[in-house]
This record gives sequence, structure tokens and C-alpha cells, in this order.
Amino acid sequence: MRPTQTTALLSTVGAAALVLTGCAGPANGAGSADDRLEIVATTTQLADIAREVVGDEAQVTSLLRPGASAHSFDPGPAALAALASADLLVVNGAGLEGWLDSTVEASGFAGTLVDTSEGIDLIVAGHDTHEGHDHGDESHGDDHEHDDEAHADHDHAHEPDDHAGHDHGEFDPHVWTDPANAIAQAEAIRDAVTAADPDADIDASAAAYLERLAELESWMRASIEQVPVEERLVVTTHDTFGYLERAFDVQVLGTVLPSLDDSADASAAHIDDLVAEIRATGTPVVFSENAIDPQLAATIAREAGVELRQGEDALAADALGPEGSPTGTYIGSQLHNTTAIVTAWGAEPLPVPGSLS
Repeated sequence: MRPTQTTALLSTVGAAALVLTGCAGPANGAGSADDRLEIVATTTQLADIAREVVGDEAQVTSLLRPGASAHSFDPGPAALAALASADLLVVNGAGLEGWLDSTVEASGFAGTLVDTSEGIDLIVAGHDTHEGHDHGDESHGDDHEHDDEAHADHDHAHEPDDHAGHDHGEFDPHVWTDPANAIAQAEAIRDAVTAADPDADIDASAAAYLERLAELESWMRASIEQVPVEERLVVTTHDTFGYLERAFDVQVLGTVLPSLDDSADASAAHIDDLVAEIRATGTPVVFSENAIDPQLAATIAREAGVELRQGEDALAADALGPEGSPTGTYIGSQLHNTTAIVTAWGAEPLPVPGSLS
């Protein structure tokens, strides 16, 4: 986009940019007294992680609003305006933001793109992740590898497939469901901010947040390990929790929508098979997700004769909840999800450490 086009865009929709989630103050630019880095994050999770890492040393804007999924995001003028003046664009990567390239081009973004999935051990997307409970270990990357012996019973083999018109790329993009991956994402943001602005004093805030993420991972593991591995069965709305499954020996028995994409459709045969499997295994709960209509999940739960967790009890999967709610932060969403899942198994999670409350 030529400079004159960018100027015209900003003058037309500059005010609209303020409605984007997480604006921490006036937009930077000519005449602004705020000379902090402008960071735009694509998802609510990444925006929250970035804010915790940088403290007051940068301004962070989220393209997505609470409760909105990145799968079907349709960037508008406000998103283009925010990107036009951004110094850093923090993305999830791994194929999540299918709309990203055209949006960056249309906005005239000239800053640095930070792909937080680089170096993460990615799960290869599969035709049917849960068919026969065969989850193989084919993956990508070298960092944050998991102990092979600890996960021998839960291999994660995934054969590439386009999910009947819902191609979501080569890999499962839902990396944040494993807090070890969130640590890698936080580290990537820290390093990018330091490189972009060596004067930004973020060492203390980044170190404190990384310590909290490590505590979160330990709490999740200890809480989940109270339940025998064979009883750790979960049914969710779509294929979001593969990384949680791999990291914590949880078995996602099946999903309401048989896809990594939450805009996919479910066939009658898939619904019948899932209902039969829920009944056969004694899985006690079907979880809806906060960014997806729970109607189909409710139908499956009713036909299987099990409980449905929805509304405030739904899992915060693809998006965080409203600001100030229990799921309004990344750590809060993980505490909520783990508590919901563990209690569905008939156990109680460990007391939450004060640093995470």
C-alpha cells in the first residue's frame, strides 16, 4: 500500500481502531507523546501474554475480541489501522491465522512479524485425531519435547487431510493449551521486544510472568495426575486440546466437530459414533467451548445421557473470556479449564498457588 493510501486509511478509520480489544492508551504516531513500542497480537491469548511480558513498556492491542475465534476472523478497518502503525505483529502461527497474509498486505504493515510457534514441537494435523485412539507422535520441531516413556500410552500420529473443505494447514495450531508452549511464546515475545527496543525495561516483568507460567504447568500436572490415566477422558466441541492431551496424558475421546477448524460441520454418522463411544466408555461430560454455539454439543450430551458443561462452565478454548472474568487472562483460562476437566472426572484440583490467583 502506498503512503498516501495508508494516510487516507488512518484518517478514515483511526477512531475505529480504539474499539479493538486491549488498547492500552492513545495510538502512537505523529504528534503522540507515547513513544513506546506498538505491539499488535492476533489472538486474545497472545495479547494477554504480551501485556504480562512487557508491563508498561509497550502498548499492546489485540485484533480479536474476547470470545472470538481466530479461525473465522474477518479483519475490518480497525484491524488494518492498528497494523498500519504497529512496530511488532505477534502471531500464533502454525496455520491458525489463515487471513493474515492478505490483511498484512492490505494494511501496509512495515514492522516485524513475530511467529511464536517457531521452535514449538507441532502436532501434524490428522484426518481423524481420535479414531481408534491412535494418536501417534509425528511432530515438528525440536524444542519442548516431551518424555517418550511418560507418553507411551498416548502417541499422537496425525495424517494430513483437508477435513472435507476445512483445510487448516499442516499442523494443529492450538499450541497454547500446553503451558510449556505458552512459555515458548512468552520468550519469543520477550526476545522480539528486546531486539526492537533495547531500552525497554522488561526483564523483571518477563521473568516474573515466566515463573508464573512454570507454576501453572506444575499445578496443572499435579492436579491432573490425581486421576488415573485410563479415566482421563474428555469430549470437547472441536479439536482444540491436542497439545494438552499430549503433555498431560489426557485422552480426547472425540469432538463434536471433527476438525481443527471450529467452522466445520458434523455428519449424522459422526454424531451417532460419538454418542455410542461416550456411552461405551462412560465419559461423564461433554464440554462446550466459549467461542462456539453449544447447540450441537447439547444434542450429543442429551442423546448420550451425560452432563453438558456450557455457559460459564464452558472451556475457554480458542479465545479468552471478557476482561475481568475468570477466563479473561491466559492463566485464568487454564485454571478454569483444568478445574472444569478434573472435577468432571470426579476429583478436585490442588489449591491454586497464590501467585496464580
